[in-house]
Amino acid sequence: MLARAAGVFSKIVESVEAGQWGAATPCPDYDVKGLAHHLLFWGPSLVGAGRKEVVPPPAAAETDVAPVEDWPTALQEHVERTVEAWSRPGAWDGMTHMGGPVELPAATVGGMVVGEFVIHGWDLAQATGQDPVWDDDLLDYLHAETAKYAQDGRDMGIYGPEVEVPETAPTLHRVLGLTGRDPHWSR
Repeated sequence: MLARAAGVFSKIVESVEAGQWGAATPCPDYDVKGLAHHLLFWGPSLVGAGRKEVVPPPAAAETDVAPVEDWPTALQEHVERTVEAWSRPGAWDGMTHMGGPVELPAATVGGMVVGEFVIHGWDLAQATGQDPVWDDDLLDYLHAETAKYAQDGRDMGIYGPEVEVPETAPTLHRVLGLTGRDPHWSR
């Protein structure tokens, strides 16, 4: 699932034009370049989790770390490292860490990484006028994973308040609603 989510994400990144770096995204704290910076800031921790290594985020706050100038290339390299780490035998088994001392089930963290690629991929796509398509079984998996932990995500401030989406809506829309995104957001 992760490799397929990452493949769509990579295509989205490849299609972002330099003039779109400042475009607003559905993630209200970030424009396109800021969202890429956010993904790169947390990326080493997600790769480390797949390798069962504790890789804390940089000591500086996310906003204090200098942005990467060639973020499209850096983001593509991050995608490759992440897929490689989570493709290793045993990556999804047992427990792992996601940048801190708390152990979490590796399958839970892997599901979060899939969500990072799909949800933030959607954010980037909406900001840059793209219309990506994810496989139905990937979205079904992500919906089930997101539903398990959506309230925890809201409690931690990772997700915004749930956006009500009808049960008959496309699965992607229901995932987005769980994360506090309006599936009908537009630039």
